[in-house]
Amino acid sequence: MTEPVVRTTSGQVRGEQVAGVSRFLGVPYAAGPVRFAAPAPAPAWPGVRDARRPGPTAPQNHREFPGLDASVLTGTGWRPGPDYLCADVWTSDTGAGGLPVMVFVHGGAFVGGTGSASCYDGAAFARNGVVLVTINYRLGIEGWLPVDGAPANLGLLDQIAALRWVRDNAAAFGGDPDNLTVFGESAGAVSVACLLRSPLAQGLFRRAIVQSGHAEMVHAPEQAKLLTEHVAGQLGVAPTAEALRTVPVQRLLAVQEALAVRGPDLRDASGAAPAHGIASFLPVLDEESLPERAEPSTVDLIVGSCAEEMRLYLVPTGMIDALDEQQAIAMLARTHPEPEAELRRHGLGTDGRSPGEVLSSTMTDLVFADGARRLAAEHAGQAFRYEFGWRSPQFGGRLGACHGVELPFVFDNLAAASGPRGLVGERAPQELATQLNRAWVEFARTGRPGEVGHSALTWQHVETHSGE
Repeated sequence: MTEPVVRTTSGQVRGEQVAGVSRFLGVPYAAGPVRFAAPAPAPAWPGVRDARRPGPTAPQNHREFPGLDASVLTGTGWRPGPDYLCADVWTSDTGAGGLPVMVFVHGGAFVGGTGSASCYDGAAFARNGVVLVTINYRLGIEGWLPVDGAPANLGLLDQIAALRWVRDNAAAFGGDPDNLTVFGESAGAVSVACLLRSPLAQGLFRRAIVQSGHAEMVHAPEQAKLLTEHVAGQLGVAPTAEALRTVPVQRLLAVQEALAVRGPDLRDASGAAPAHGIASFLPVLDEESLPERAEPSTVDLIVGSCAEEMRLYLVPTGMIDALDEQQAIAMLARTHPEPEAELRRHGLGTDGRSPGEVLSSTMTDLVFADGARRLAAEHAGQAFRYEFGWRSPQFGGRLGACHGVELPFVFDNLAAASGPRGLVGERAPQELATQLNRAWVEFARTGRPGEVGHSALTWQHVETHSGE
């Protein structure tokens, strides 16, 4: 096994080469975070830094799904360490030059996850001629809670700092800094949609892929203020950066955990909540990093979702079978102004499906598909929209085309998510993984997705509002 060495803007890093692919893990793209402050460039280090093992992760609680190993997508929990604002890089040839670069932003409801989760191994992308980068960023209270005395959207600022680092270091790994595609899933997809709008990210990437997310999952300042006041009240401190810096990280995590069970009412004046209860922490509209009205982006765009997103949340827990009509209505009433009418429009009481099944399809549209359709239609540049329909056989086939199920196919890494408790079961179609990975690579290379002949994926070239 060879150990390639690359010089970055902060110093040299030693990786390792496996099966013709070089990987560099845990490379800092920013300084160890000063709590509730904007990210700063990573300081220089002497000698050669060891980049052969995964780096630390952002502080987080580990979430499990009954009967399902979700750690392949979320990681195995918090790996403490100061340098968790770091990147993993895969490349087939550090000396090649001119390879397209792709940067992946992980999901996790803005409170969990890591770019080093096993599904996100970038070897398949590298073998297909891409420099693949995954990143960590700040989560939860430290990353997404707006407080006086600190910039808003610190997690988003981390992502922008990572994109700048990739631009400045892409050539060292064989990449083209002028051909960068940023892509993400779930909270990572919301992040990418926000990067499209952020004036601070303009010019840092040429293309974007938004997988199961959109730019409507954001808090207005008044909603964010309610969350900030609630968190500060639970912690017993003032809602300021200075006060929050005194609170131990473990205490912040305990409050985040409690929020998952019971939190403040974040509905707007219309009675709707932007993420319909899926996440409490979200990007917040902010004049500097995420203005409500922004210059339209013209980068090439892919946006899409899975056909049965909400089954990930309702099937493993058994809720899909446990809910009666009134309970389904009550659940949607927490985040929607007209819950019964919305569920009736989706077939409640008329199409023979159980209330839980109807709630699943309703929330799949409300949380994911509707916003994806609008993002594609309103985009000022070239846009492609997809729906991923391959159905996982897990839970007797009922898990279906759930949230996150496309990721092992995108990374052509079915082995990571296979097995008795694996997201894709034991006989997922390799042909689909091969085709989907190459489609993403072709998009990064040319701006148009490659051919996917498998029936599980449907494409639409969207007529955008710009008339292109």
